Amino acid sequence: MQQDLVNLEQGKVVSFQVTENDKKELAAGVAIYISSAPVKVVEFLRNKGMIAVDTEIISQSLIPPQTTLSSFKELNFKLGDKDEADLLTAKPGDTFNLSAQEFKTLQTIKSEHADSIAEVYKKILFERWQGYRKEGLKGIATYDRGAGRVSDSGKELRTAILSNKVLFNHFPELYQAWLNYPGVMPANAEERFFLINRQVENRSTAVLLHRIILAEKAGGIILSRQFYVGHSYNSNQFIIGCLPYRNGSLIFYTNRTFTDQVAGFGSGLKHSIGREQMRRRMEKHLINIKNALK
Repeated sequence: MQQDLVNLEQGKVVSFQVTENDKKELAAGVAIYISSAPVKVVEFLRNKGMIAVDTEIISQSLIPPQTTLSSFKELNFKLGDKDEADLLTAKPGDTFNLSAQEFKTLQTIKSEHADSIAEVYKKILFERWQGYRKEGLKGIATYDRGAGRVSDSGKELRTAILSNKVLFNHFPELYQAWLNYPGVMPANAEERFFLINRQVENRSTAVLLHRIILAEKAGGIILSRQFYVGHSYNSNQFIIGCLPYRNGSLIFYTNRTFTDQVAGFGSGLKHSIGREQMRRRMEKHLINIKNALK
């Protein structure tokens, strides 16, 4: 513990353990001290978003509350050529994160109309955004893995929230709003939705993200929930807390990612490798925040 304080004083990233509560979960925590005030950190992330520090994000588009299907289709996202071709013959399994009904919808597209696959996929994304906005975690359709197996992102994200005792104990109103969305938000909370184009495992990936920022004079907290991910992992929740410390800020960053890839045979080793890879990415994010605010 004393060494961690020394490392923080020196501007180094310190990691801490975050308990995992699901066999498909990878969880990690990191912290850093920077010389910028908390309000500057929060404003930077509010205005720039994680695209400013996460090099895997190709693009991000704000989804306004009154977005229609036609305006949603104009948002900046493009499927990779291989994924466009593969979606024409997509079947339940691990290649794409889609519901049973969404797979059926794709199967109605004839190969001679391949150019319409992007249009149909964006309609699927729009309907998923609408479903979440109307019913929250209950409105997230499960991913059909075939042979009667499904992955339930809504259930995973609920586990992620219930596991956060800091949010429960220190921000109870925000905790309830996050758990029971949609509902009444705290008066000083600001929410945004984004369509993100992310590079994951060398594939362009659609991500639907819900972000809440609660800023106070003493600091701030940022909640991020990826309630739909195109492939490779199921869902994600991260929380960034920013508190005044010495002449700057202490930033805490916890991340919970759910993926079928770490379940089953060799689960322990898969968890260890996946967790370490995630922690290294998180450390880079904090260092990039620090460098951007110098």
